[in-house]
Amino acid sequence: MAAPNGVNGASHDLDEEIDYTDIEEKYQVTLEEGFDNILVVDGLPIVDRSKLDKLLARIAKEFTRKGAAIKVEDITVPWDDAANTSRGFIFVEFRTADEATFALNEVNGLPFGSKHTLWVNRFTDIEKYANLDETYVEPQREEYQSKEHLRAWLADPAGRDQYVTYRGDEVEVRWHGKPSQCEVAYTKPGWTELYVSWSPLGTYLATLHRQGIRLWGGPSWEHQQRFYHPLVRLIDFSPCEQYIVTWSQDPIVLAEKAPQGSQFFSPEDEGNNLAVWDIKTGNLLRTFQSVGPEGEGGRKQMAWPALKWSPDDKFVARVTPGQQISVYELPSMGLQGKKSLKIEGVVDFEWAPHGEKDREDAEKADGTSKAARKVRENMLAYWTPEVTNQPARVTLLNFPGRTILRQKNLFNVTECKLHWQNQADFLCVKVDRHTKTKKSIFCNLEIFGVREKDFPVEVVELKDTVTDFSWEPKGDRFAIVSSNDPNLGNPGPGITIKTDVSFYQLERGKDDFKLLRTLASRTTNTIRWSPRGRHVVLATVGSSSKSELEFWDLDFNVDESGRREGQQKDDWGAGIQQLGVSDHYGVTDVEWDPSGRYLATAASSWTHTLENGYAIWDYRGQEMEKHLLDRFKQFLWRPRPPSLLTKEQKRQIRKNLRDYSRVFDEEDAVEESTVSAELIAYRKRLVDEWNAWRLQTQEEVLAEKRARGSKVDTKHAEDEDREEIEVWIDEVLEQIEEEVVE
Repeated sequence: MAAPNGVNGASHDLDEEIDYTDIEEKYQVTLEEGFDNILVVDGLPIVDRSKLDKLLARIAKEFTRKGAAIKVEDITVPWDDAANTSRGFIFVEFRTADEATFALNEVNGLPFGSKHTLWVNRFTDIEKYANLDETYVEPQREEYQSKEHLRAWLADPAGRDQYVTYRGDEVEVRWHGKPSQCEVAYTKPGWTELYVSWSPLGTYLATLHRQGIRLWGGPSWEHQQRFYHPLVRLIDFSPCEQYIVTWSQDPIVLAEKAPQGSQFFSPEDEGNNLAVWDIKTGNLLRTFQSVGPEGEGGRKQMAWPALKWSPDDKFVARVTPGQQISVYELPSMGLQGKKSLKIEGVVDFEWAPHGEKDREDAEKADGTSKAARKVRENMLAYWTPEVTNQPARVTLLNFPGRTILRQKNLFNVTECKLHWQNQADFLCVKVDRHTKTKKSIFCNLEIFGVREKDFPVEVVELKDTVTDFSWEPKGDRFAIVSSNDPNLGNPGPGITIKTDVSFYQLERGKDDFKLLRTLASRTTNTIRWSPRGRHVVLATVGSSSKSELEFWDLDFNVDESGRREGQQKDDWGAGIQQLGVSDHYGVTDVEWDPSGRYLATAASSWTHTLENGYAIWDYRGQEMEKHLLDRFKQFLWRPRPPSLLTKEQKRQIRKNLRDYSRVFDEEDAVEESTVSAELIAYRKRLVDEWNAWRLQTQEEVLAEKRARGSKVDTKHAEDEDREEIEVWIDEVLEQIEEEVVE
């Protein structure tokens, strides 16, 4: 029944008179509180109905990968009915405002394919900024905060190197130089829980902890970055220090309240062991499940690094034994070319390093086609074993072109090892071969001339088993350790294998590697070349009965010009000279410093507990310092980055080396005079202390005589203090020479 008009008007007037402000304030629902869990995501591709489900699934996956887990049901898609397509933006609803805030910070600006970028805003911000005053207001300039230079240690006036030691729970970074210059740069107890590691260029020091990895650097050793990977055991830096790989034996498991974000694991990472991180941002790029080692019962040791980097940090690859090599692009970590290299039976591979010539060509490339052709592509080598009627094969492949450059068939192959020379001038494939009866094994060295046309291969045939192979850095020589000892492969306790050490050098003109010299009947099992070449140390490592160090110079009486022109046949191997023989009991590690002037040897408690510590030697085998330290674990020289000097600048330095040597000689003289001055001051202090004590004793004796009432003759006492010395002088008054006649 309708109310009279008068009643309606009265009711309307009554509502206008009543004040509801207190009730509105109490129960008001603001837009900030009501819709703050809704985000607007723009920048999406415009699709029709057939592609909508695929688009929504991909969006949900990207949000989940960043730690903001959503479902397709949480997404609302505005639709253009006229065009029957989406409008390029969506609404995403989260359970709480905090989850929406987290997703906003993580997803905003995220690349979505190659042509799109996700831009995220709050739903409540649309009306807030609708009537925004667009008058430009200059922002307040923030005061610049300078940061420490991570390579400041390279500017040391004395040109000293650094090294790190780990003993007990204490880590020390020390300077190495003249006796007065050896000092501790930084020390910190409990700095690591497992071990420490330098980055390849010496910029960072990595420490391992139960929660993950931390990087340190700068003069003050401030914290630079951290990577959350619980129970991490192994790490590997990329060559240019842009990325780092971590591995844990325990698969990734997310706890209920595990941290989320681009720097942490997400649900899709569960069950994996390997993680790839960006060092500058700390972001997680991708995780993998590690491939278990082959062999019965998994007794074969896992190969590390599991991921292998190209020398320019553009690619990282992993092998699936017997199936394929997968190469991923950085920083997207997407599969290069969207497909792996399918290689049946593939066992192992290695990237070719970049030499100085490759780096110079890359720097000269300015985008022109002519310069671009000079830059050599990345190259990798891999090998496959014999299968039925197919022989074993070694293949050189350029990348990303994927063109096969050279293949070499091999027969009766048991095992192959790939050894690149550090300038990528040569590739040596150490091939362990068996006889037809498979009762004995011998070795061949297949050496590829990588810089030459058609990649020629030279074969060096050996009768014995090669246990160690090492190229001379920046050179055309190599050294091998070989043995035919019957105990090889199964030595008993206390048995040291007898070995031979042989040096080979490329004979210019013939392109053949000829034997320089063989050192027979030794116990050497480790070869360590100086980073500058020429000098080499032959060591017996890990033996309980032998621990010899032999220091050799391969150019003892040969100048550089003689090496460039080529040695005469009569002089072949004449320049090899032993400089010294030393011994470090229980040695477990041998490492040259970056300059190639000093060698460090260490006996780690990780291997045994007898006479642990480290020693530093010069290149001639003279011991510079030795430290016996209980619970000593690790010694590592700090690496140096490549020199920034050009070839011409280096040539000028060598030309004027005598001028520089005078400065160094003066510094050495000052150092010696400083040591002499300290010794003289020390002796003078001892004499002064003696005279002071003697004078004090005399005064005490006189005081005691006076106390007893004895007469003290001070003049006689002074005479007693006076010492008379008689000096006999012979003077020749006349000298007569007489001739005796017989």
